[in-house]
Amino acid sequence: MIRKLLAGLIATGFSAHAFALGTGDIAFTAFNADEDGFAIVTFVDLVAGTTIHFSDNEWNGAAFNTGEGQHTWTATGAVSAGTVVRFSKVDQAVRAASTGSISSSGDTGLNATAETIYAFLGTDANSPTTFLAGVSTEGATNLTPAGLSGGSNAVILTNSTDFAEYTGPRTGLVSLASYGPLVNDAGQWNIVVGQDNSLAAPNLTPFAPVPEPSTYAMLGLGLVGMGLGLRRRAKI
Repeated sequence: MIRKLLAGLIATGFSAHAFALGTGDIAFTAFNADEDGFAIVTFVDLVAGTTIHFSDNEWNGAAFNTGEGQHTWTATGAVSAGTVVRFSKVDQAVRAASTGSISSSGDTGLNATAETIYAFLGTDANSPTTFLAGVSTEGATNLTPAGLSGGSNAVILTNSTDFAEYTGPRTGLVSLASYGPLVNDAGQWNIVVGQDNSLAAPNLTPFAPVPEPSTYAMLGLGLVGMGLGLRRRAKI
């Protein structure tokens, strides 16, 4: 019986449950202006049907400009916290997401210079309601109007970056949220300027927390208590 209870707790998500997405709940982990692709990590569980929009049109605090690209990604199944999702060749008809589906419109090519990509929730790809994360090669200029800041919920890369990728730790921290400041710290990235990286593929290794020992101790005590209670009832 105890084994069944333990299995049930694990199966139903003894880890984090899915939450409504907020700023900082995802982060960019890679940017490739040569391939025209990028990658993100989610720090929370996502339910099937979750939709996230991306745009490299600049946000002025009230609206996006025009002339660049928009993308809409939909989780076609549940996505576990810590998963890294790659978006490849977003400027081509063969564009793809490593999980879920992506649709695009506009001029979807990415530039190495003066480029900012936003991830956001919204009624559509032009109407943001919550900015989640950002990556930029033009400083904070276009991040600030969206309420994003480098090192917190956005990463600021060197201007003219061809390829960049987070290379810091993906295991060892006590919570997934703890990785946010690291992933958004450009000092934790490998940044390449002036080389052809069209064939470079980002690291898709998931991020994982190390549960605190007390968590397992409390679970064990709870299961022992439940087991003793069931045994006593069985004797009556």
